[in-house]
Amino acid sequence: MAKIGVQAMMLKGSFAELGAFETLRKVSAIGYNAVEISQIPMTPENVAELDRSRSELGMDIAALSVAVEAPKGMPVDSLKDDFDKIVDNVKRLDSTLLRIGMLPFPAMKSIHAVMDFAKQANEYAERLQEQGISLYYHNHHIEFAKFDGKYMLDIIAENSPAMGMEIDVHWVQRGGLDPVRTLERYAGRTAMVHLKDYRIGQMPEAAFGMLQTGDFPGFMAEFRNVVQFAEVGEGNLDFPAIIPAAEAAGAQYMLVEQDELYGRTVWDALQTSYDNLTAMGHSNLF
Repeated sequence: MAKIGVQAMMLKGSFAELGAFETLRKVSAIGYNAVEISQIPMTPENVAELDRSRSELGMDIAALSVAVEAPKGMPVDSLKDDFDKIVDNVKRLDSTLLRIGMLPFPAMKSIHAVMDFAKQANEYAERLQEQGISLYYHNHHIEFAKFDGKYMLDIIAENSPAMGMEIDVHWVQRGGLDPVRTLERYAGRTAMVHLKDYRIGQMPEAAFGMLQTGDFPGFMAEFRNVVQFAEVGEGNLDFPAIIPAAEAAGAQYMLVEQDELYGRTVWDALQTSYDNLTAMGHSNLF
């Protein structure tokens, strides 16, 4: 059975302020019992506290994040430089899943660069399989650009057969595709799904001031940028259809995530998503 958890990117401020264990104690108090680690430095102290959260809180460390090569300024271990450390951390935390959170910026330069990235990632995926660990790729919207009639995400998949997919339903929607059909397309290859809603926000008051002063380009920029991230169940995505589709696709984990909070606290946002998912009838997945 799949388990609903939290994507820790939302919690990086709390990890820095309270530490890993106390942060996950608060996560557990809401009702989440799994976490995917992202944008959290894998220091010995953090790894030890994550391990402690397993034994004392029953927290399931769903997956860790890695890069093929470490991007400057990002707290992520790289498969190129930290392979043995990554394997040790995964085994210590009793996980079997790793995920690449984003297409490397240099790979966005051309489709040939994308293919080179996918082939390199596939080599690491094969090495990780020897250790009993699976590697997955998390999409944004850029992967739904087309090249010779093929989506970039399909090209990545074709060039990295040993690497699975982590489907982010918000970014699928923002890329112009249907999340349910995309999950169906990658059924059997998707171990993780990001539950992130898609909301059309209200026009900000400042936009109408721009209109009054004749700043029509500024007004139109606000008009184009009303798409927002939202708590699960507070936006327009069809989660009553998405969650069964994720389960049917073979997802082991569904991770709640919200990239921007628009003035709310992370705890309020996570509580709202939990309450809405429970109201949808998914309390058994926590």
